[in-house]
Amino acid sequence: MSLHGFRAACDMVKRDEPFYGIIMAAMMKADDNNLHFLKGCWPEVWAELDARYHARGGLLEGEEGARLPETE
Repeated sequence: MSLHGFRAACDMVKRDEPFYGIIMAAMMKADDNNLHFLKGCWPEVWAELDARYHARGGLLEGEEGARLPETE
């Protein structure tokens, strides 16, 4: 790990980022080998990330959130 990576990790801890949010972010940034590893460790997190990625505004069925702009 680099000093930059260490400081970024410290910043996430200071902001009190949720654990699974950090895991999802790692999955988004991961190369193929690391993504394969992370998916194996947290398959349920990957399933939610994939579902939210493909859902409009990241909202899953039955969830309420900020009003999304209408599309034409």
